[in-house]
Amino acid sequence: MTDQRILARRFENARPRLVAIANRLLSSRADAEDVVQETWLRLERADVDEIENLDAWLTTVVSRMSLDLLRSPRRTREHSWQVEPWWDEPVALTGDPVVEAERSDNLSVALFVVLETLTPAERVAFVLHDVFGCPFEEIGEVLDRSVDAARQLASRARRRLQSAPDPVRPRPDRARELVGAWLVAVQQGDFTALLGLLDDGAVLRADYGASSQVIVGAQAIREQAVLSARLAAHSTPILIDRRPGVAAVLNGRVVSIMAFTIVDGRITRLDVLADATRLNHLNVGEILSENSATAPPIQSPSVESLARPCEDS
Repeated sequence: MTDQRILARRFENARPRLVAIANRLLSSRADAEDVVQETWLRLERADVDEIENLDAWLTTVVSRMSLDLLRSPRRTREHSWQVEPWWDEPVALTGDPVVEAERSDNLSVALFVVLETLTPAERVAFVLHDVFGCPFEEIGEVLDRSVDAARQLASRARRRLQSAPDPVRPRPDRARELVGAWLVAVQQGDFTALLGLLDDGAVLRADYGASSQVIVGAQAIREQAVLSARLAAHSTPILIDRRPGVAAVLNGRVVSIMAFTIVDGRITRLDVLADATRLNHLNVGEILSENSATAPPIQSPSVESLARPCEDS
């Protein structure tokens, strides 16, 4: 029998890579952590002496559970909300190939956009092979497909990625200027400035957990935004799914986050998350602590609450 302490040590050594795989497949750190923890529980129940290649076995289990989540109806409804610090300058990351893969230029905004359009099987095949270098034999086992079929899935996903247009991203300094201008305009109730920042067809989508809201058009978003000026609080820049974003903190608690989509200098989309349960799972507070050492907070109102009619103080 394999010593449980040795097994636990081997699993912990593999954990960063497993989390990276699940995170890339699911675009959700919280879901990735859950999948990896369940993988450990399954390993504890498995006959380890029958496992020839532990790393391959762990990759297969994590990938299969991620695939099941991707296929579930819940995944079609949820935004991924992957939160990261927003540094003005790139941070050198060396040594750990998994960490480097997580931040590689190859994992650009274009990749994130295209991954959401792929079928679950295509996504698994592409990510496992092109990002993490898994052999197609292993991928075929994950997908319950032949080696040739797995290879074709990855190839199809690769073609779709290569043919997808690369989104035009504003420079980090320009994005910060736009986000800061938005927050100031909301605080001051400056209708003209808000209209100047918003695309005419802009859309705001807000998730409050028990309810949701969609506002379409610059005029409607502007009118709703100024209603939330009294909720002004310190807002801190973050990245959400590699997009510019902010987190609002009231009384030491993260109450909401907002992601901006900016095209040609105008805000075309605003995504708001104000579901306390999901915010807790995202560990936004930890991200803010990490971010505060490198980026000063934007002193502006709680832009994330702009879609919510004023209900409290």
